Amino acid sequence: MRTLDGDRLASAAGAEVLAGGAEGGPRRAVVDSRDVGKGDLFVGLPGERFDGGEFGAEALRRGAWGILVATQWGRELAMQREVGATRPGTGWVLGATDPLASLQSLARAWRDQLDCRVIGITGSTGKTSVKDICRTLLPGEVHASPENFNTEIGMPLAMLGAPKGTDVLVLEMGMRGPGQIAELCAIAEPDVGVITNVGPVHVELLGSVEAIAATKAEIIDGLRPGGAAVVPAEPGPLEPHLERAPRLLRFGAGGDVEAAEVVVEAAQTDALVRTPAGEQRFKLPFDQAHNLDNALAAIAAGVALGFPLDQMASLAPGIVFSRLRGELVELPEDAILINDSYNANPISMRAALDYLVSLDAGGRRLAVLGEMRELGPDAAAYHREIGEYARERGVEHIIGVGEQASAYEPDRQVPDAEAAAAALAEALRPGDAILVKGSRAVGLERVAEKLTESDDR
Repeated sequence: MRTLDGDRLASAAGAEVLAGGAEGGPRRAVVDSRDVGKGDLFVGLPGERFDGGEFGAEALRRGAWGILVATQWGRELAMQREVGATRPGTGWVLGATDPLASLQSLARAWRDQLDCRVIGITGSTGKTSVKDICRTLLPGEVHASPENFNTEIGMPLAMLGAPKGTDVLVLEMGMRGPGQIAELCAIAEPDVGVITNVGPVHVELLGSVEAIAATKAEIIDGLRPGGAAVVPAEPGPLEPHLERAPRLLRFGAGGDVEAAEVVVEAAQTDALVRTPAGEQRFKLPFDQAHNLDNALAAIAAGVALGFPLDQMASLAPGIVFSRLRGELVELPEDAILINDSYNANPISMRAALDYLVSLDAGGRRLAVLGEMRELGPDAAAYHREIGEYARERGVEHIIGVGEQASAYEPDRQVPDAEAAAAALAEALRPGDAILVKGSRAVGLERVAEKLTESDDR
């Protein structure tokens, strides 16, 4: 945002300039005053317990380029500066009736300033992995949303963090209810909308998988004119919505973008990828089958934007995934742990269990399975099915974490991550392969942390 001075930024945000500041624009926007650094724009958002505008003076003292807060807070600060009552800093003070709406308007304006192409990614699982692959695979200057910046607050912050010269902006779009994907699309205006899959995630909130599909499909209606939707070759409940897509690319077996002649060895996948733009061999630095599907989705997005296959293939070996998503952790005595603790639902659980049993390990297969949250009235049945699937696939020892985990019919059930780490340490034998996976709220990353902490001592 360096190219937006205070007056232009205020106009883009629909805000009022209450006090001026330095020339030029801010380097980024932040919403936590504790994260403010020199040159930042602090946006004070109202919350359940506090109004961020209360921390505007602190942000200015920390060296903020300026603040964007509710008008009442901004006027108070501007008046204090004018009479010399306090020394809250010399940055810009912008006031807005609705700071969140102003943040979103500013992000939309910056997207127009960048004049880049935008990929929006939604789905029940795999959003972050597809984003990670796109970030590496697509040629040019690619900026992707950090971590899980996929909400009505996080996504605009991700957009505003994109530097001038960005060619492609890759954004995750999370969903907690009807209309939320549409709201995010109104801000980002994607050229390509990727729907990774649809499963019973948030069914507790939406009531059915069909309702989830309808909500995810809002990204189709939110595409820019002539945009493209990228969807699974077997779209399931998405099918009734696909006729609304201006352009459509299906990925996966039998789709427009599919993999053939797949060879998996030494933690790598070598595949011939067939697309409407031709064929190209890709060497991918992972061996999980579900990540091959994620790569096909990313390749399809690249094809939709017209990127040459050979350029994407040349960049593919550099793919790196975000933390806690299938990380392999080597343990003593040839044991190995899959740290996939970021989140869990029935779709991703099955994929992770498949990966567990595919590992070349000399010992048993163990699984530390936390609860899967927000599955609605059929939660017990979903947990039971996953427990049965784990046994069918050859998992010999299951540690269930949390109350709902009893439906896995585990060999041992524990209340929390700390107890799970202790139970796993007791059960572990040389050569074992272990999967650690559960919903984010269960906090199972502590299991891997505890085991590696004991290794370091």
